[in-house]
Amino acid sequence: MTTANRVESEDSYNAAAIALAERLSTARRAAAESQPPIDDPSVLFNDRNRVSWGVAQEYARMGSRPVSEALERRASAFGADFEHLGLTLGTIIHGVHLDGELSGDLIAFLRAVLLERKVIFFRDQHLDEAQQVAFGRCFGALDAFPFGQPGKDPFILEIVHGKRSPGTENGWHTDVTWMEEPSLGSIAQCVELPAFGGDTLFADSHAAFLGLRPALQARLRTLEGVNDYRNFIANLPQALQEEYKAAIPFGVTHPLLRTHPETRKTALWFHGGFLRHTSLTDTDTGERLPEDEARAIVRELQQQHGRPEYTCRFTWAPGSIAFWDNRAVQHYAASDYYPESRVLRRVTVRGDRPYYAAGSDPLDV
Repeated sequence: MTTANRVESEDSYNAAAIALAERLSTARRAAAESQPPIDDPSVLFNDRNRVSWGVAQEYARMGSRPVSEALERRASAFGADFEHLGLTLGTIIHGVHLDGELSGDLIAFLRAVLLERKVIFFRDQHLDEAQQVAFGRCFGALDAFPFGQPGKDPFILEIVHGKRSPGTENGWHTDVTWMEEPSLGSIAQCVELPAFGGDTLFADSHAAFLGLRPALQARLRTLEGVNDYRNFIANLPQALQEEYKAAIPFGVTHPLLRTHPETRKTALWFHGGFLRHTSLTDTDTGERLPEDEARAIVRELQQQHGRPEYTCRFTWAPGSIAFWDNRAVQHYAASDYYPESRVLRRVTVRGDRPYYAAGSDPLDV
């Protein structure tokens, strides 16, 4: 085709495309004007893509604002400023220092922000191990981590990656679902960073539940599965594996939906690496799901938190702290910095046994 013929063909296509787009727009406007008001906007979303509907519902019940007016007023009293990273989750709290004596009122304020925003962040804190442990204890008892490198304080977990230890937390997860009483939350502080990369992403588990197709929401309400720590001990000597199993229950059953014990919201709650994918059981019948059905459900759930609409992204700096609510978010540590080093210190606040209470969340119907 000559240049002249190609240009003529392109002009012909564009003329047709513009004319058809105008006709289509006119037809759509006429159709919209003839429709009655929509009482239930959820009908606008098909089962293949309900992500924005889930986010919209979660944000609406937050009052269509990042934090409540009451929390804004409390922030002013402490000289704190909010920097929101995501629509429904993730807020950097500026103007608060965590290295001294913290009043009960301040701790209550920080807990309230955590409950509304699901994950909170601080800059330029530079806590030593004792200070970080003390800060964690302000929110409850702490749990040591039996599968990692402890700091000088046994309740500190050192998360160290570099030339000989690539980052492996680059999958969506909530922490320690292999425990009978998984953690309330985790508090991590950045010690060392690569020149670029190493961000952590967080996803709203409440919005993720609300964005599931209705039939799957209904199916999950009666499902539970078995979680264990097999991936942590797989390469250990058999005797040490048995020692772990004798000390820590190997295989605990939890629901796939979790009622948040403080906010009463329903979360999509599971860890694909700890959940035994073929262990799903219907609590109504007591029967285990067929393997193909169980795997299909888990496969669909594993894709849910990774939708960008549910997420916020935090860029670390030395002295930065993240405190996330494991009952309300999943997280993903981007492993994009190998072979450079990335070092975090983490403490884990003890939680309680997960449960699902049907009807406790007005949006879970």
